[in-house]
Amino acid sequence: MGEQVGDELVAVPPGGVTLSDRRTERTWSVGLAPYRIAAFPVTQGLYAEVTGARPGSAQGDRLPVEGVSWWDAVRFCNALSRRDGFAPAYRIQGTGGGTECEWEASADGYRLPTEAEWEHACRAGTSGPHYGPLDEIAWYRGNSQERLHEVGGKRPNEWGLHDMLGNVWNWCWDLYDPEVYGTYRVLRGGGWFDEHWSCRASARRRSHPSYQVDDVGFRVARSFGDDRGQTPDEGHAGGGGQAPGRGGRTGPARPPV
Repeated sequence: MGEQVGDELVAVPPGGVTLSDRRTERTWSVGLAPYRIAAFPVTQGLYAEVTGARPGSAQGDRLPVEGVSWWDAVRFCNALSRRDGFAPAYRIQGTGGGTECEWEASADGYRLPTEAEWEHACRAGTSGPHYGPLDEIAWYRGNSQERLHEVGGKRPNEWGLHDMLGNVWNWCWDLYDPEVYGTYRVLRGGGWFDEHWSCRASARRRSHPSYQVDDVGFRVARSFGDDRGQTPDEGHAGGGGQAPGRGGRTGPARPPV
């Protein structure tokens, strides 16, 4: 990858994570092979360099890109892969409401992390709701002045990953709960407008893959060599909170303590 902030990928060791869902009171464990994940969310500068587009309301090359849908994110991953000479991870077919996306697990290109990969990377070996004092690691409603901030402005976790909590929610690959919510995808991490209880390592939200809003972005991942990590159809079942939002959008309710 190039010199843009947001390009750097960090090697994440293998391990396991237990995911949980407050709505269904369900837990499930996922084993993970090693993989790489971006040290920062994708920035506006990198997104513009690769796609020529600058979505979102705030402008600044070091700001995380926002106002991007899940579909925008997977298409960006493929475009970045082609630019850097890797095999695209996604096979996208159809148009409009009939568009389908298949993860080519053997491909070496960039992709969205699964939610298990995201949570394993976020925790970085910790077990609590945050990997440090929240004001030191995250931009959220309590300290963001209700605006987006440049990536890397807060302390990273022990594996060198910035903004895993707060600033912008991160799209993940997984379907949220297909039996109940159909094509809705998982969002993780919390955003700059969220209260502290939404900025937790275990917090899950959902949204339609075409949803675009000013506190949702993403970061990229890549599989290691021939070991492609979690299979594409793992981690799809479950449930959780609603899409992040404010004003006319549906916002997350405070979970029980």
